[in-house]
Amino acid sequence: MLVDYGSRDKLFLDAVEEVRHQLLSIAGVSQADGYECVIVQGSGTTAVEAMLGAAVPRKDGKVLIVTNGAYGHRQKAMCQYLGIDHETLDFEDHDAICVKRVLAALREDEDFTDVSFVHHETTAGVLNPLYELVKNIKAEFPPMRVLVDSMSGFGAYPLDMSWGIDFAVSSANKCIEGVPGFGYVLCSREALQQTKGNARSLSLDIYEQWAFMESTKQFRYTPPTHAILAFQQALREFLQEGAREQRAARYQANYEVMERGMEEMGFEFYVPKAHRSYCICTFKTPDHPNFDFQTFYNLLAEQGFVIYPGKLSKGNSFRIGIIGRLFPKDCEQLVLAVRRSCDIMSVPLPLK
Repeated sequence: MLVDYGSRDKLFLDAVEEVRHQLLSIAGVSQADGYECVIVQGSGTTAVEAMLGAAVPRKDGKVLIVTNGAYGHRQKAMCQYLGIDHETLDFEDHDAICVKRVLAALREDEDFTDVSFVHHETTAGVLNPLYELVKNIKAEFPPMRVLVDSMSGFGAYPLDMSWGIDFAVSSANKCIEGVPGFGYVLCSREALQQTKGNARSLSLDIYEQWAFMESTKQFRYTPPTHAILAFQQALREFLQEGAREQRAARYQANYEVMERGMEEMGFEFYVPKAHRSYCICTFKTPDHPNFDFQTFYNLLAEQGFVIYPGKLSKGNSFRIGIIGRLFPKDCEQLVLAVRRSCDIMSVPLPLK
C-alpha cells in the first residue's frame, strides 16, 4: 500500500483484471463460463445495496429476504429505502435458515422474482446451508434469481456460482484478508445483462460499472487504488496458503482453540454447535455481579486484543472474530488474556 499507481496506469489496470479473474476462479467459474466480477467502491454494505438495487426488477419485481440476523434485516432496510417490493421470512438469530420453510414461502406467493439471504450471518456466527438452499430453490423455481450476501463466508466456505447462484457479494476485508475499500459482485453474465437500465442509483449501477470496465478497462469513478493493490497481494497470499481449503483449515484450528479454552472457563456459546461457524464466536455474557463488559473489553484491549459487543436481538453477549492474519497461537494468547481479565475482575473460573 506504499506504492502509488494512477487509476489509469496500465500496472493498476492489470491488477484490477487479475483480481477480477482470481475472484471468479475462487467461485469455481470464469468469464469463459459466462460469469462476471463487478468491483464496487465502498463498503461491503454498498455492494449488497448495489446488488439489490440492480437485480430486482423495477416492474413486477419482488424479493423474498430471508433473515436470521442483523445483516438480513439490513437488506430489508435497503429495500425500504430503494422502494423495492419485498417480504421477509425471519428466523431466530441462533438458528440456521430452514430450506423447507423458504420453499414454502416461495410457493405461497407467485409474485416473487428473487430471493436473497446471508451465507454466513455474523450477528451470532451462524452458517446457513448455502448449497442446499440454492439447489432446492433452483430445482423448484428455475426462473427465480438467487442473491447471496457472502460477506464473511466467501474464501472460507464453499461457494460455487455454478450451483445456480445469480448474484453473490463479498468484500475485500473479510476472508481473503485484504483491507477495506471495496466490495464485489459475482454474477452470471446473463443475469447481469438483464439489469441494464434497472438500477436505482447512478454510482451503484453494476451493469454500467461492468460495461464501462469491459470497454475501457477503467472504473467510471475514482477507484480505491491502494485497497485493490493490497487485495492483489492478499489474493496471492491466499493462493500460496493453499486457497480456500487451507485458509478454512487455519480458521477451523483457531476456532478449536477458542472453543476448548472458553468452554474450560465456563463461557457458554450462544449458537448451537450444529449451526456454528468457525469464523466468529458469540458467547453469552456471564451472569456474575463482578463481570462488567466494558471493563472486560478494556482489559483485553490493554493486552492487545479487541473484541466486539454482541448484536443479538435477545440477551447480552460478546463476539470474538477469528479470521484475518490470526493463527492458533494468537488464540491461545487470547484465551490466557480472558483468564487474566476475569481474575482482575474477581470473576471466579470456571463460571457457574
